[in-house]
Amino acid sequence: MSVDPVDLTARLVRCRSVTPAEGGALALLEELLSEHGFACTRVDRNGTPNLFARWGDKGARTFGFNGHTDVVPVGDRDAWTHDPFGAVIEEGWLYGRGATDMKSGVAAFAAAACDVVADRPDGAIVLAITGDEEGDATDGTVALLDWMEEQGERMDVCLVGEPTCPDEMGDMMKIGRRGSLTAFFAFHGVQGHSAYPHRANNPVHACATLMDRLAGHRLDEGTEHFDPSTVQVVTIDTGNAATNVIPAACHATVNVRFNDAHDSGTILDWMRMEADRVADETGIRVEIVSKVSGESFLTPPGPLSDLVGAAVAAETNRVPDLSTSGGTSDARFVKDHCPVVEFGLVGHRMHAVDERVRVEQIEALKRIYARILRDWFD
Repeated sequence: MSVDPVDLTARLVRCRSVTPAEGGALALLEELLSEHGFACTRVDRNGTPNLFARWGDKGARTFGFNGHTDVVPVGDRDAWTHDPFGAVIEEGWLYGRGATDMKSGVAAFAAAACDVVADRPDGAIVLAITGDEEGDATDGTVALLDWMEEQGERMDVCLVGEPTCPDEMGDMMKIGRRGSLTAFFAFHGVQGHSAYPHRANNPVHACATLMDRLAGHRLDEGTEHFDPSTVQVVTIDTGNAATNVIPAACHATVNVRFNDAHDSGTILDWMRMEADRVADETGIRVEIVSKVSGESFLTPPGPLSDLVGAAVAAETNRVPDLSTSGGTSDARFVKDHCPVVEFGLVGHRMHAVDERVRVEQIEALKRIYARILRDWFD
């Protein structure tokens, strides 16, 4: 029997899987996929829930899907029109936290896979589904990929079902992502009375100088497939409530989204060089701690993007733009395993109050994924 992706989306939305809680979502999928002949394995790590499902022989040519069932918190419950976990359908919209990001995507590829394997295709399908994409992402898709390597499991290609379309169904797929580096700066000066600045050394001035230099610097002009890299100062803090005290310390945080002209190491080297210059000029000690959420990557246009693009065009009459815009996704981990692209729903309501998705888009997404699979096996 064909799997209804709208019903499956609604059932998943009713699972209260606010990260890191599993909420029953993976258990629901495991039961469904097992009924359709998938061999399912829970790959939980450090309390993080993950599900690996394979149909077909391990050595067969394998198409993979990746996605997540965890969701962000609902925020102000009273601001919602409907219960965030009620999966209410009204005027063609399915409401609920995760309806867009990305329980509908998981439902669509799971439903498509169940339908396609009924035809006994010559090959294999892998579904790698995590409950840790909206959190730290340290024990989610990474854990699945680590487990796959240990078990000799492989995907030849992978499609991540994140929302990718900015306006209309079918108008964009992702073939890469910018890297993301966050740098935490601590400036250490000498506290004193603001009326006697010669007896102190103000770290706020050094901080302002460095932040201006970083934010005012243009890292590049963009590359063939990427927009220019960006530097954003996201916070400056002193914790100083007094107006007549020069503080002893100041802190600032900078986020850099960088393209394939750089890696995190070169970005961090540049920031350290600028910090050293300011330290020499001011006598303020500057410390930097960094966190890399992901490096930039690109799956060059070719067979995989052509396969997905043709299926999208056949079902929507739109040829998707090949984009590297937006934030990070778990594709940043998958790209070390196999070629990966992303395609999914219109995403402008994700993480919002009254998150919702058009029912017809869920149905269309299942058709697109099913066509991709059948074209892949053919």
